[in-house]
Amino acid sequence: MTTGRGLPEVEPAPLTQVPEDDSTAAMTLEQLRIFVAVAEREHVTRAAETLNVTQSAASSAIAALETQHDVKLFHRVGRRIELTDAGRMFRDEARAILARVSSAELALNEFGGLKRGMLRIVASQTIAGYWLPERLAAFHRRYSEIDLAVSIANTEGAARAVRDGEAELGFIEGQLDDPALAQWEIGTDRMILVGSGDVDAVTNDWIAAAPWVMRETGSGTRSTFEQAVRDRGMDPAILNIVLTLPSNEAVLAAVRADVGYAVLSQLVVMPSISSRTLQPLRFELPARPFFGLRQKERYQSKAAEALLEVIANYGAQPDWVI
Repeated sequence: MTTGRGLPEVEPAPLTQVPEDDSTAAMTLEQLRIFVAVAEREHVTRAAETLNVTQSAASSAIAALETQHDVKLFHRVGRRIELTDAGRMFRDEARAILARVSSAELALNEFGGLKRGMLRIVASQTIAGYWLPERLAAFHRRYSEIDLAVSIANTEGAARAVRDGEAELGFIEGQLDDPALAQWEIGTDRMILVGSGDVDAVTNDWIAAAPWVMRETGSGTRSTFEQAVRDRGMDPAILNIVLTLPSNEAVLAAVRADVGYAVLSQLVVMPSISSRTLQPLRFELPARPFFGLRQKERYQSKAAEALLEVIANYGAQPDWVI
């Protein structure tokens, strides 16, 4: 038999049956793709050619779906096939599923290509307020499609957030001993002793007697100063702490008001020193490192890798000269 164009008519391939023991097999995406192709063409051979599968594989996929779910998807009308009511319903559902799969694949590709996603980070106050913003801006200029969610906590709180999975990356001022966390140096900072006026000499006796304005226990700023006191052979418990405050800005304001003295990051105090509202005192403090944190057993995202690369390659900032 020929068609109206004089071409031989191709007989649709038969929809074969599958063995009964395949009836409990899970539906596959490949079966859905084959079904949709056959449903759209109502022709097994043409669908198989479009999908580049064999005619028998296409026929078997349709038969498997029908056997698995005990429902007919096609009428066999002579040499033609037509969708049943169940087949038309299933065609629409299968199209929707394949569209969602395609969307999911695109989303994964976008995540992998840094075209979509969110990176949650936590940083201690000094880092979040002074050191990190320029680096996050550089990251945003390069990867504008990645949302950044930044929370602030002291060193202990930041470590807890990373350990508990609330943040993927953490940036802290103090070194930790936590076997669950990977920790590495990402930068350095200078600590400076400041007051509203100068003093003749910063001796151990002066340190013991001076009024101190301190950050809260658990902050990297406080632990760095306390370690410097220990290095001088003193116990931090003897310090005359007149005020404990929860932020660098609050400590700075108290020192400006002549409540006492404080040791703070150069990033925090340099504007006040430049404007001569505070005086740097001669007290040698070692450079303190800033550390990155991540949970050792969790997968590191492409966005996290990209941020760390931006930080590593960020232009070195000039040292402050006092």
